[in-house]
Amino acid sequence: MSPHTYCIAPMLDCTDRHDRFFLRLLSSQVRLYTEMVTTGALIHGDRLRFLGFDSSEHPLALQLGGSDRHAMATCAKLAEEAGFDEVNINVGCPSDRVQSGQFGACLMAEPQRVADCVEQMTASVSIPITVKHRIGIDDLDSYEHLSDFVATIASAGCKTFIVHARKAWLKGLSPKQNREVPPLQYARVRQLTADYPELAFVVNGGIENQRDVQQHLRDFDGVMVGREAYHNPYSLADVDQTVFGSSAAIATREAVVDAYLPYIQQHMKRGVPLAHMARHMIGLYKGEPGAKQWRRAMSEHTREPGVGIEVIEKALLDVREKTIQVERAKTDYNSNCGLQL
Repeated sequence: MSPHTYCIAPMLDCTDRHDRFFLRLLSSQVRLYTEMVTTGALIHGDRLRFLGFDSSEHPLALQLGGSDRHAMATCAKLAEEAGFDEVNINVGCPSDRVQSGQFGACLMAEPQRVADCVEQMTASVSIPITVKHRIGIDDLDSYEHLSDFVATIASAGCKTFIVHARKAWLKGLSPKQNREVPPLQYARVRQLTADYPELAFVVNGGIENQRDVQQHLRDFDGVMVGREAYHNPYSLADVDQTVFGSSAAIATREAVVDAYLPYIQQHMKRGVPLAHMARHMIGLYKGEPGAKQWRRAMSEHTREPGVGIEVIEKALLDVREKTIQVERAKTDYNSNCGLQL
């Protein structure tokens, strides 16, 4: 089985170390990615902040944003020394801020520059260097351009490509809009797998449920799930069983929260705000009784001055009570229906 069978996408303001610890409580097998870190921030900024992680987060990849091969190689070394399992190059983000730094999706117009980075990085470290990219940008959206892009970078030593199956518009659309339009073109990625059987291709974009996952795993070496994993984290609860064949019991939502609480307490003592860690649980009860109250507790009540984990413990009790009420109402309804018959 590919080490990239099931990946969680790097998401800015989402996949920080606290979210990754939380997600690991739901699945021990999925591959986790950091938020994108720029080479400048890593070289000149707070390295502990960007490179710190809990040992339970493995397998874990650092996503880098940059285009200077020497800086990228330096950061790859730092990542390897810190214990990361992979370094991923961001060639997919279309935001103006990223473009102004000369990295992200705009680099699809400069495949040789990306290849130079890959070559320098692979020569500097022993961990894999992977690339996350689009199927095209603006008018550079032909399959020929995409194929040449992959071939150029593969020749520099990259063996795994994570492909967002949607082209990026660098002007006129926000990054949020660019997650919805233009249309997804999975067929382009399938063609890459046929043309380059020696390479691994992981598909990203529009994967919203486990049915989508199973479908894509028939065509690709792996899937990368983004917003769905963040906004509906319990969707990961059975991945170890359904995708990786684990015989372990599926953790309940309540058990996951109970396992997260000691971590929260530990990091609160280090000065991390409660809300900063609780926000990753907002979607845990999506579609379940009490979901609205849970969301409010995680997003609002955890921000109140002086509160601690008792806010989360109370929210758990409220959800449990709501669930009992709903089940009781169902039982009463079924009983009444039986009497009428």
